[in-house]
Amino acid sequence: MSRHTLEPRPDQPRGTRITVGWDRPLATFFAQVLVTEADGEDDVIFWQGTAPGELATAAAALALLAPCAVVPEGLAATLETDRLKSLGTANGPAQQRARLTLRHRD
Repeated sequence: MSRHTLEPRPDQPRGTRITVGWDRPLATFFAQVLVTEADGEDDVIFWQGTAPGELATAAAALALLAPCAVVPEGLAATLETDRLKSLGTANGPAQQRARLTLRHRD
């Protein structure tokens, strides 16, 4: 799995944390925006890419984040490289069990 932290745009609430990356076991990119509240708890603004194959391209994940994050030039290529680097990696026992569980939910 890869994970990259993005800078929030100036109009975003204080405590906003934005991440994007590649989740190899789920074969999806993910986009996540959290805001840490005054009490220290995280409020999930959105989190996409939690289902197998949900976000097939880095561009799809970055498009979700563009309204709230500063997206560095070249990040889409970096994310695609993260995905390509993981192609030869096999699932371990825990990942195999998790995928079976996900399949049985459908």
